Amino acid sequence: MPFTIVPALDVTEGRLGIYTAEGSRPVDEYGGDPLTAAHAYVEAGARLLHVVDMDRAFGSGPGDAGVVSAIAAIPGVIAVQASGGIRTWDVARTLLAAGAARVVVSSATLGDEPAVAQIIASARPGELLFGIETDGGRIRSRGADAVDLELASTLGWLQAAGAPGFLATAVGRVGTETGPDVELIRRVVRAGAPTWAAGGIGSLEHLVAVREAGAVGAIVGRAALDGTIDLPAAFAWAAQI
Repeated sequence: MPFTIVPALDVTEGRLGIYTAEGSRPVDEYGGDPLTAAHAYVEAGARLLHVVDMDRAFGSGPGDAGVVSAIAAIPGVIAVQASGGIRTWDVARTLLAAGAARVVVSSATLGDEPAVAQIIASARPGELLFGIETDGGRIRSRGADAVDLELASTLGWLQAAGAPGFLATAVGRVGTETGPDVELIRRVVRAGAPTWAAGGIGSLEHLVAVREAGAVGAIVGRAALDGTIDLPAAFAWAAQI
């Protein structure tokens, strides 16, 4: 299966931001403009972009589907993956209608099995991933409506419910560029659905480790934003796999 590298665009109040322990904060890279950063990522070789609405995720605003629409309309962008505080099918449907090809359902939703079942039943193939944010070996969402769930049992019922794929995020490594949580990736991969990984990825060597752990792709956030990772070289490596 091809390995997909997906640069992330975290957006707060319409500008680029990053995740911190206190919540979202804006940054100055690319003049703070998500569209400028998106154009740069496409020029580097990206075809799929991961757009995180940090305001909706942290409960500080209703979210802005317009950013998804604008990025999806950039020439060369094949698909946008929308994320950040997506807890209901209504929000997911709005983002899909706005131009997202796929949405990542918030790990905060995993405390509500009927809601998860509705989302799975309503979506078409390829439209969903479920966020698996972990801290201390348990599922703990970063944003509003926090949950604290056992990882293995939650993955078990998600698999039984027909969850089509997962995005495994090591919360403590987000923005650190210190390397992925390989054991987390392996545990989520064993659930049997295609798994993407996020958190701590800051080099080509980290991407190799993610792939060797069984993931089908990786989200690259801070390292793409600050230029730590050589995106053209990373995309060239992925194309040769």
